[in-house]
Amino acid sequence: MADVALRAGVSSQTVSRVSNGDAAVVETTRQKVLDAMRELSYRPNSAARALKRGDFRAIGVISMGLTSTGNVRTLDAIAGSAARAGYAVTLIPLDAPTQDNVKGAFTRLDELAVDAVVLIMEVHLLDAAALTLPPHVKVVVVDSDATGRFPVVDTDQRQGARAAVRHLLDLGHDTVWHLAGPEESYAAGRRAEAWEAALREEGRTVPPVLRGDWTPESGYEAGLELAREGDCTAVFVANDQMALGVLRAFHDHGVRVPEDVSVIGFDDIAEAASFIPPLTTVHQDFARVGALCVDAVLRELAGETMEGTRLVATTLVERDSTAAPGARSH
Repeated sequence: MADVALRAGVSSQTVSRVSNGDAAVVETTRQKVLDAMRELSYRPNSAARALKRGDFRAIGVISMGLTSTGNVRTLDAIAGSAARAGYAVTLIPLDAPTQDNVKGAFTRLDELAVDAVVLIMEVHLLDAAALTLPPHVKVVVVDSDATGRFPVVDTDQRQGARAAVRHLLDLGHDTVWHLAGPEESYAAGRRAEAWEAALREEGRTVPPVLRGDWTPESGYEAGLELAREGDCTAVFVANDQMALGVLRAFHDHGVRVPEDVSVIGFDDIAEAASFIPPLTTVHQDFARVGALCVDAVLRELAGETMEGTRLVATTLVERDSTAAPGARSH
């Protein structure tokens, strides 16, 4: 900075003001300083400036893995919203949802100097009933029944599941089978609870729950079971990738969709409209989730007290995989 000041013929304080974008600097003086910076290949030390201000313009994200559609699309939405707000994102993925891993991630992000942390907590912690987070850190939690100490942003999973069941019942199906996600998943649990509640409210039979792991392979195995189930005319699948596996199993065993069995998914992935047949599904607005996460972070950093859960509504997308029940072929 002293070299730049000497080359430009100004004080070091003036160089600092130019580096920080101070509009009060006279334009001719600013240009002298900028020219000297270019000639000397000088770049302001953003890390040092951030330490001085206590504002790093960075958001840390801790994610319980990057294999699920929800986590990846939520992370993408957070990164996009953060960039538009002038913030960088530092990601730490966890290989297992344990207290020690989460605490270690917070320690690492503290070392990397971030202003706040978004925790994408799709699954229950394996070694604790509730997560204990550092009290001094600004935190926003995604996809969780997290403690009331932190703001939570989530898709309205129950609304989406109820809409799926209601759609199938309104078509005339007597009941709806369900292929749920993993038991440790918050989202899978809420979707399964809403499915069962919707059936019970209508006085319908509640079939046994089938379980998958979000993959098409697990959907295929469940589809084989359903193909052998003569009474199944409708199935609500907890995500689109498992629904793809179900569709393939039905195809391999001569079960027509939707003539014999209606299939509805959840997520509305980009490929869902290209399935055979195109998949009726529940659309999640991940862009809105990401925007609300960053908005909550910025509000917390501005000193606002953010509490409670902000739910993002879902939308039922009707395509060709659902219809009124017909005669089952055997």
